[in-house]
Amino acid sequence: MTELLTAMGIIFVIAGVFLLGAHYFRLATVPALILAGIVAGQFIQEDILLEIAQWGIAFLVFVYGVNLEFGDIRNVLRDSELAAFAQFAVISTVGYGAGLLLGYDALNAAYLAVAAGLSSTIVGTASLQSEIRENLVYGRLANSIHFIQDLIAVLLILILAAETFTTEAVGQRLAIGIGLLVVAFIISTYLFDYLLKLAEGSQELLLISSVSILIGFMAISEFLGISIVLGAFAAGLAIKRDFTRNLGMLNGIQSIRDFFVAIFFVTVGALVAVPTLEIALAALVLIVLTVLVKPLIIIATLLWEGYDTRASTFTSLSLDQVSEFALIIAIQALILDHLLRELFDAIVLAAAITMITSSFTRRHDDQIYRMLSELGLDKFHGEKTDDRSQIEPDLHDHVIVVGFGRIGRQLASQCEQIGREFVVIENDPARFGELQSSCTHFVFGDALHDYTWEKAQHESAQLIVSTVDTTYLSERILTLDTDAEMMLRSSNAEEARSQLQQGADYVIIPDLLATEQLTEHLKDVLAGDVDREALREHHLKTLDEFEQAGFASLGKTEYDDGQW
Repeated sequence: MTELLTAMGIIFVIAGVFLLGAHYFRLATVPALILAGIVAGQFIQEDILLEIAQWGIAFLVFVYGVNLEFGDIRNVLRDSELAAFAQFAVISTVGYGAGLLLGYDALNAAYLAVAAGLSSTIVGTASLQSEIRENLVYGRLANSIHFIQDLIAVLLILILAAETFTTEAVGQRLAIGIGLLVVAFIISTYLFDYLLKLAEGSQELLLISSVSILIGFMAISEFLGISIVLGAFAAGLAIKRDFTRNLGMLNGIQSIRDFFVAIFFVTVGALVAVPTLEIALAALVLIVLTVLVKPLIIIATLLWEGYDTRASTFTSLSLDQVSEFALIIAIQALILDHLLRELFDAIVLAAAITMITSSFTRRHDDQIYRMLSELGLDKFHGEKTDDRSQIEPDLHDHVIVVGFGRIGRQLASQCEQIGREFVVIENDPARFGELQSSCTHFVFGDALHDYTWEKAQHESAQLIVSTVDTTYLSERILTLDTDAEMMLRSSNAEEARSQLQQGADYVIIPDLLATEQLTEHLKDVLAGDVDREALREHHLKTLDEFEQAGFASLGKTEYDDGQW
């Protein structure tokens, strides 16, 4: 215990120095933490580092499980299955062949294949939180691909962690893993609501109870002889995520995540060893497969499934890292003496490098997309837009509605009522069926592309209404060569003012509209123009109309209009 506490102290002191330097020079955090780990690793024994790494990843996987929202990914899960399995199958097959060519035996070649095939969970989803919250297509796609690959990783951990690869040993571990997931499902479905009632009014008690569930699952995993990471993953799935009732708990869990994210990056850096030629070659293979080949396979698969080039590219750039699960598999294999030391060092080196490069690609994803477009990626966009759009030529004085979420559907319905032709622009495959059944004219494509606007015949439109609160999309609309009036959407007054100065005719600010409506009701009540019963009846009538329009029971995914 003393050695562990000393190691943690060394990690925090050195990481603090590097983080201060990164903040002062405005450098990225991830490279700073990994460099801090390289320095800290000189003062900490490897067995202690391996233990810290396993516990750190276990807590991060737990937070990932808690944060996982099936509602965010269910509409894209079927498409994600193909992308996730195709990418893993191709990359792992190539990785296995490369391992054999490098001279590894079949088992070690398999470990190299797994390290190449699995994509990052914690790092990827942590950087995608804003995209997931805003319901952007590529955020949901990447999150669902991560989840599917996590299930693959869980299966591989159970199989590869067996001391002997006999049917009995592997079957026993698979049974234990499935049992843990079943217990997690039972707790989430039947018992967690009871826990909420017991902890009513005490977010601290709820947080402690959730951490207790985590510790309990990890203890059971340790007792049954499987990775504590699997117990942590099951514990995260056992806890229901509820923003309205459990905000304090979620804030606490997010603090845990931030703490262990730093620990994770430092331990990865601390495990990096000076590479020999053999280690460097194996690491290079992993880096090329992870950073270059894997994104290309994801892009090709998603384009084939009908997604636009931008969503496909951005999704692929959130999967260009060696997975934390791959590190757990490597650590366990090293402890069981299944993995060559040189290959372990290569996997750790590749993980450290790809986590640094991924911070760069996430920061410059738009520039990378533009570069790929100039190299010819955009030629696929027009074909997909033509195949999946439905529009008549020579439209005139029509309305173009960008986004077919809640607001977009209401606007389309209003256009129908007044007999005005309209065209909907949408790029979310989850809404394609509804577009076909509800709209006479629609363009299924990326609203950032010129071809999409040409298809929508923007030059002859009378009005363009964007329901999407995305700055770069609004700026793109303002650059269109058209005399159409423009109504955009923003979340803050400063941005709205800027857009009005750039040529927008009106900018929708939902909070401002709600405030204006509330103010009018306040004036009416205080002036005596309306009594309490009349106000209540009016509101009930509005809610009835809202329900009849089919919006009352929709979840977060359907309420949001942001796809780009």
